[in-house]
Order: sequence, then structure tokens, then C-alpha cells
Amino acid sequence: MTVKTLTRLPSLVQNNSDFKIRSTPITSFSREQVLDVYRNMLLVRRLDEKMLILLKQGRGHFHIGCSGHEAVQLASAWALTKKKDWAFPYYRDLAFSVGFGLTSRDILSSHLSKMTDPSAGRQMPSHFNSREHHIVSASSAIGANFLPGLGLAQASMFKEADEVTYISTGEGGTSQGVFFELLNWASRCKAPVVIVIQDNKYAISVPVNEQTSNKSISKTVRGFENLKIFEVDGTDFFNSHAAMKKAVERARKGDGPSVVHAHVVRLVPHSSSDDQKKYRDSEDLENDLLHDPLEKLRHKLISSDMATGDELDQLSRDVFEQVDKDTEWCMKQKDPKPEEALLNVLSENPPDLKFEKTSPSGDPIVMVDAINHAMAEEMERDENIVVFGEDVAGGKGGVFTATRGLTEKFGVKRCYNSPLSEASILGTACGLAIHGIKPITEIQFGDYIWPAMEMIKNQIDSLRYRSYNHFSCPMVIRVPVGGYIHGGLCHSQNIESTFSHFPGLMVVMPSNAADAKGMLKTAIRSDDPILFLEHKGLYRQGFARRPEPESDYLVPLGKAAVAREGSDLTIVTYGALVQKALNAAKIYASKGIEIEVIDIRSMLPLDSETILVSVSKTNRVLVLHEDHEFMGFGAEIAAQIADKAFSYLDAPVKRVAAKFAPIPYAPPLENYVLPGDEDIKAALEELIHY
Repeated sequence: MTVKTLTRLPSLVQNNSDFKIRSTPITSFSREQVLDVYRNMLLVRRLDEKMLILLKQGRGHFHIGCSGHEAVQLASAWALTKKKDWAFPYYRDLAFSVGFGLTSRDILSSHLSKMTDPSAGRQMPSHFNSREHHIVSASSAIGANFLPGLGLAQASMFKEADEVTYISTGEGGTSQGVFFELLNWASRCKAPVVIVIQDNKYAISVPVNEQTSNKSISKTVRGFENLKIFEVDGTDFFNSHAAMKKAVERARKGDGPSVVHAHVVRLVPHSSSDDQKKYRDSEDLENDLLHDPLEKLRHKLISSDMATGDELDQLSRDVFEQVDKDTEWCMKQKDPKPEEALLNVLSENPPDLKFEKTSPSGDPIVMVDAINHAMAEEMERDENIVVFGEDVAGGKGGVFTATRGLTEKFGVKRCYNSPLSEASILGTACGLAIHGIKPITEIQFGDYIWPAMEMIKNQIDSLRYRSYNHFSCPMVIRVPVGGYIHGGLCHSQNIESTFSHFPGLMVVMPSNAADAKGMLKTAIRSDDPILFLEHKGLYRQGFARRPEPESDYLVPLGKAAVAREGSDLTIVTYGALVQKALNAAKIYASKGIEIEVIDIRSMLPLDSETILVSVSKTNRVLVLHEDHEFMGFGAEIAAQIADKAFSYLDAPVKRVAAKFAPIPYAPPLENYVLPGDEDIKAALEELIHY
């Protein structure tokens, strides 16, 4: 490309844009500073090239490139303060990550899946991760970084820390609903975030005109209050720097979030699995080459007399040599050990808690009040605990009053309402937890947790594992669940079987007030994300009342309780069905048949040992639960019994659970679908007389 061509090259930002900004003059930088930027640009370009070469040699399995995005990414890293500010990058942020502190050895180790990879081979390449450099482990899922990034910025606000959070995505990511949730809450609370949209005009193969309203995300989001928009040529370091500098300054002053809409070019296919010639014509590809940020910066250095062509050529040779040497070094590093594949699914160093030191002896209390007291006592103990969700604050105190009085006692800073969005609740909780705040969130009904599935499955449950313990997000997700309340299809669902399939979560469900208080306190003091299921049908039931435990009473998670001892048959159950099992056991005791009732209390982890010990004693077992029998959690319990206690059984494992239909509203229909006393009696009779 000639100097003449570069000089005449138009900006990628349209002349009529309302969001343009004048470039920072090159004279604002020293020669050494601009050469450092150029060297990093050379480095990441060479890393892209080298990793593609390695891939063709069978060394590595995947690559996703940064070429064409380098200028805005390096400008972003330059504007932020290293090891102080925070970054939630996306998979194309190679230049940003190098500019923010990662080395070529980190990048190549990730490509080759070596132990020197910051994620130790857990993640695919280009999923940047470093606790030291405040680069939070990226998830593959588009937009999964948005709300956690906001949550971390909210933690900075909570701590009154002078920190700014960088959140990035391609223009395709702005089609995700969570993008607008991010803008909504960030602009409302004036969060110190800078959102960089790297618009290369293609979401894999889908062009921006098929993706975005107005064909411009800048125009689409201009209505958000407190949101500043900058539209820049992202292939021009100095234009990008001007916007990033302003955006970071705004965030630090508390003026609110900014969107930096950077027009960039994609000089490589979407990934090593893509062939962009299938959907881009030669003219389009050639036009992108005219906007190569590396060539633009080289021209700027030479035309400003900051460097000669020979000096820059020598710098390029030095970078080539460095990357080759670093590649050789990485190839000699150790591969991950197969036997370590299960490390860091949960905390390897859980807190040393003392359980059930006393017996509950206070005044009898219903379950919802026990839950309320547990949160209040824990908030008194630890000022870094926050409670939030829909309708939890102020006089309402939650739709079931579980959070009543907490705002009055601890202030709106520590018990507050969220927007009506489950993804926003759990996404921000993830970011808060990363930065040392302990969130206790409330999802109003289990039936409405599904919009947050992305946050739970692609962020929260895997963060510790995929970051190789660089990051974790201990939190409590309180969720009222269950039927028997005439709640119909969308206020009666049971969700434990779905979430017990997610490594990295713990899933628990108490059946009485004492367990609810002790287990919730344990969950709050734990190091992992915990789904705390509360059967709303038990909240005020007299049979679930218990003497209230004292403030340091803790109940272990992952430990079943023997709710009633017996010798002739075992019922394994949990939640609202515990009382039905106890009622049945009492009836059969009058007939001389002693039934043991096991309340598992925790699904994940499951206390299989207590179950197996009981079955080996009684030789007959009924697995009883409220969720659907087909693919319900009881299927796992039954399978474990059949696998590990088959020789002790005198009858087949029997299950009683809901019929396979949504939970209907009318009482006769609900009673038919959900397991009832007659269903339990029929199953017990069959087992006893087998």
C-alpha cells in the first residue's frame, strides 16, 4: 500500500455521525510510547500468523483472530490503568489482553494447551484470563461478559474504589437481550463502565444490515440517559484513544457509562473453522486491507518523523524472533495431567465451618421467618453481604416477605431492588462476587429463572474451573419453588433436576425451619455458588415449624438427615414430600412396620452414603419427590441404589413422583398430577408385599 493511498483513505466513521470525536494528536505521545504501541501491534499480528501456522502443522486445535481490531484494543488498554481497572474481554480481544499485561508466552501456551496457559488447558484459545492483570476469564457465549462486568463495576461503586471496568463485544453481540439489560442498569446507576463495540460488519457471516436496527448500534442506543456515545475509526489508534480517554475519564468522575462504537475490519476469517470467501466478495476483502491498522500506524510514525522504515522493519524482525523463541519455549512446557481434570470444579479449600454445635432451642418459628432471620444475622456479621432481586426492598420485603425489614435495617445500599430481569440479577451477582461482595439474590419464582440460564450455565457454574481458580463467584441464589399451592403452570415448577446437572453449582432444599436457617447460613459462608431452593408451600406450614436455632447454628450442605429411623423400608425424599413420608411412616408404624425416612436436603452434592446405609438395612426403598418422575432427580437416586446396593434389595426400587404434565391450576387437576397420599400408600403396599 502506498503512502498516497493511505493519505487519501477516508475514515470508517460516516461524516454525518453525531458521535464523532477528534483524534488525539500523535504529538501527545512520546516516540517511545508510540513505538511501544506499534510493537504490540506487530506482536499480536505475528501471534495470529504463528498460531495459524501451528494449526496447519497439527499443533493446536482452534484459532480466532484479532487482525484488523488491534488499534482500538490497544487504545483501550492504554487508556485504562493496569492492575487497577478491570476487563471483561471477548474472544477477539488478543491485542487488548497483550496491551493489558498478558505475554506472548501466555497466548501461545493457551493455543498449545500447556500448563503455562493461565487456564491450564481448561479453556479454548483466545479465552483470556489473569487475576494478576484483572482480566476476568472469558466465556465463549456472546454477551455472557456484559452483566458480570456491570456487577463488578457495581462492586467498585459499593467499595467506593477508583476503578473502571472495560466490557467488549463485536457488533453481533449487541443483538443479545442482555446488551440492553446492561445499558439499562448501567445508565440508571451511572456505573463506571466503558463498553467497546468492535464493529467489523460481520457476525460470522451475517452482515450488520441484517443484524442491527438503523444499521448502526450508535443510533439505536442513543436514548439511554447518562450514556455517552463515541463513534470512532477503530483501525486508527489515535481516534480510538481520544474516545477511550474521554470515556474512562467520565467513568472515573462518576458521570456514567460510555459506548465506544469502533468501526474495524476483519482481516482473517471469523475463526479457523470459517472460510469468509463463501460470503464476502473480493472487493469487500480488498477494501478491508486498505484499512489495516498496522499499516496506518506505520505510515503515521514515518510521516511524523518518529521512526524510519528501516527502524520499523528491524522492530518487525525482532518481534518475529521473539515469537519463534516463545513458541519453542511453550512447546517444551508440560501438558495438563489427566488426573487433575476434576480439580477446581468447586472450591478445593472450603472454609472450616463448625456444624450443629448446639441444638435449636428458641421459640418455634416458621420457615420464611427463619430465612429472614438468617439473612439479617449474616448481614449483621458481614458488611460485604448484599441482598437484591425483584420487589425485595423497602416495605414490600419480597412477595413472600422473606426480605422484610432488611432495607430498613441495613439501608438501600445493601438491600435493593433490581430491574425485572433474572439475567440481570444473576449476571451482576457474578461480578459482585468476583470482587469480594457476597450476593444473596432472590429469583421470585423458580418458574422464572430460565432467562438467567445463560448466566448460570455459561458464567457462574464454570468460572472457577475455566479460570483454573483465578476467579470464583460464591453467591446464594434463593429460589421459591414447588406446587400444592394452586399456582398453575408458572408458579409451581420444580427445578432441582435441571440444575443438579451443572458441575460447579451446589443445589440444596431444606424441609423445615431449623434446617432452612442453618443451611442458608452455611450457604452464605461458603465459597461456591449455591442454588438455595425454598418450597413456598412450606413457608408458613405448622408442621415445618421448629425451635429457632441461635445465630451460629450451621447445617452442613451435602449431608442427608434421617428424619425418622426404621428397619423395614426406606423412603428417600426431600422438600414438601418429607412430611407426607413422615405421615405415611406413622400410619404404618401402627401396623408394626417401621419405615425409615431420609431427607436428602442436598441434591448437589448428594449424600449417597446415608441413603445406601439405610437401604442396606431395610432392603426396600421408595424414592419420593414432587417433580416429574420421568427424568426427575429421583431417577439418579434410584440408579445409584441399583448400582451400589442391588445385592441388598428384596424388591425393585420404587418411585413416586409427579405425572408428566405441566402443573395445572384447578385443584382436581393439580391433585391428580402431583404425588398424593394415596399414591404413596399404593407404592408402599406394593413394596411391602413384593
